[in-house]
Amino acid sequence: MRTIDNIRRFRLSDTFVDPYREAEVPWGPLGYITFKRTYARRLSEFDPEATGTEEWWQTCRRVVEGMFNMQKQHVFHLGLEWNDNKAQKTAKDAYDRLFNLKWTPPGRGLWMMGTKFIEERTAAGLFNCAFRSTRDLSTKGGYLFAWMMDALMVGIGVGFDTEGAGTLAIQEPQYTNDTLVIDDSREGWVDSVHMLLDGFFFGAKVPKFDYSAIRLEGALIHGFGGTSSGPGPLVELHKNLTELYSDKIGESISSVDIVDTENLIGRCVVAGNVRRSAALAMGKHNDMMYLEMKNDQEKLYHHRWGSNNSFNAEVGMDYTWHAEQSQKNGEPGYIWLNNARTRGRFKDGERFDDINVAGFNPCVEQQLEDAELCCLVETYPAKHEDLEDYLRTLKIAYLYGKTITLSNTHWPETNAKMLKNRRIGLSQSGVVQSFSKFGKRELYDWCDKAYAHVQQLDEEYSNWLCIPKSVRMTSIKPSGTVSLLNGSTPGIHFPEDEYYIRRIRFAKSSDLLESLEKAGYNMEDDKYSPNTVCVEFPVHEPYFTKGKRDVSMWEQLEIAAQYQYYWADNSVSITVTFKPDEADQLKSALELYETRLKAVSFLRYEETGYEQAPYEPITKKQYEKMSSKIIPIIKIENDQGGSGTKFCTNDSCEI
Repeated sequence: MRTIDNIRRFRLSDTFVDPYREAEVPWGPLGYITFKRTYARRLSEFDPEATGTEEWWQTCRRVVEGMFNMQKQHVFHLGLEWNDNKAQKTAKDAYDRLFNLKWTPPGRGLWMMGTKFIEERTAAGLFNCAFRSTRDLSTKGGYLFAWMMDALMVGIGVGFDTEGAGTLAIQEPQYTNDTLVIDDSREGWVDSVHMLLDGFFFGAKVPKFDYSAIRLEGALIHGFGGTSSGPGPLVELHKNLTELYSDKIGESISSVDIVDTENLIGRCVVAGNVRRSAALAMGKHNDMMYLEMKNDQEKLYHHRWGSNNSFNAEVGMDYTWHAEQSQKNGEPGYIWLNNARTRGRFKDGERFDDINVAGFNPCVEQQLEDAELCCLVETYPAKHEDLEDYLRTLKIAYLYGKTITLSNTHWPETNAKMLKNRRIGLSQSGVVQSFSKFGKRELYDWCDKAYAHVQQLDEEYSNWLCIPKSVRMTSIKPSGTVSLLNGSTPGIHFPEDEYYIRRIRFAKSSDLLESLEKAGYNMEDDKYSPNTVCVEFPVHEPYFTKGKRDVSMWEQLEIAAQYQYYWADNSVSITVTFKPDEADQLKSALELYETRLKAVSFLRYEETGYEQAPYEPITKKQYEKMSSKIIPIIKIENDQGGSGTKFCTNDSCEI
């Protein structure tokens, strides 16, 4: 039946899509299994009679149709012109380039785009990350943390600051005999935390919580996907927050309290999953309690692992103490907030059109206003033949990012920021591979020309869609799971070595493990999580010239600075690895690059690392021995479905 809704929905033709069913996908060494583990949704979500999970051609179709349908609905809503022939031509190019992994949406997009959850509930699930300031803590109270919890629960990584420290005194809640049956929903969990925190912040009433309505552990979560953790993590969160604040009645809330609160919330949200960092805390450079809070080992292992801790650095400050700390444990990270507020690309000089920037996302590639979200889109220059080919892909990536800004979330204040800024993050991965293929000078020239191209595209499409131009559009994210699909190095980071083991963690309940075992992959129980299995994938790095052990700290910093100059009008995310003989040079490096970067973090390079590390260098002989035992996996028949990516996860954010 042809309804108005069906007519208005965008669809690719079966005639176009069918040849891709049997076409070869240019997967990286871990590509197909990563896709099945993370992004392949259960087909029964779309057809009750179907079994199994998506193959890549189906995911590409869902994503591209969802993207262009979002455009089409916007155009019809405003009564603008829609040229279906032109849209079909662009959509087919988008599909082909996605299928061949020349660009990818963020993991959030691969998992959520084109689902009923996005269309019927909230588009927040399409965004990677957010920032939330606590400066209004004295008036907004628990709402700020409830907002952050809500964002984490739909998969958004959250950056936050400690500006609310000292703005309110902890109070005794008014405990009542009333009972609140917590609803079995994201909203129910968030509301209960909001209520509890307002009890301590404002002396508000707090009822007795009843957890009986929350579904049992392991039950399927329809719409968003995944499985339930049961009520246990929420019960523990309420207990932990009560213990945190009950001992502080009458005291002013501290920066450490703020970070602990968010970390405890993050611990609750990721309970039962492989632990990944989902948050970034941004404190003051002279707040010693904040800067030293991870020295408490007991609390570190309990919840303080939940955030990467950075501080707002000031150009011209003394970095001596901070550099010494970074030498020891990789923290704190450095954020030059004023650089972000007054610069886009550094090549373009001072710009004051983004002066309301309040902080960054967890991996520090996106500068954001308070309550603002970001959507990151990945491109891979090394997967292209020339600049013209890359610019065609960049157009598609731009369109995806811009399209996401047409959507609405369930947070009115966030919608206001999105409508105004239309911020996106077009990123590049496999940069080091691109250097090897094209040369540094050539790639920097590509960046400059590609940036001009993006500006031109934004002028054209913003006019067509009748929306503001985007305040910022380019960045470098560290990447992670998405870059595994086509075997690209993450962001601007160097590979571990020419040959290495890449370990991927799977839940013991995963129905993918049987296929991996039959294929000959080595696997062992995770030494850090009782419910997880480590699977070892041997990798040979293409276009290899240098690995982490070969590259200097200074070369890494200069590449980041060049990308901040020629490409990123948001920020460049980089974790600089340094060797022991470079440790005493960190202070000098910070002094030299404080006017050329917006953010940076440092991590000591360890030859051996810890047991079951994500990466382990091996010899060519070891690689060949491991590879000889592996039978290529052509197709996996499974019913479990992917887990979806949580937050803006990547290698440099991993705990």
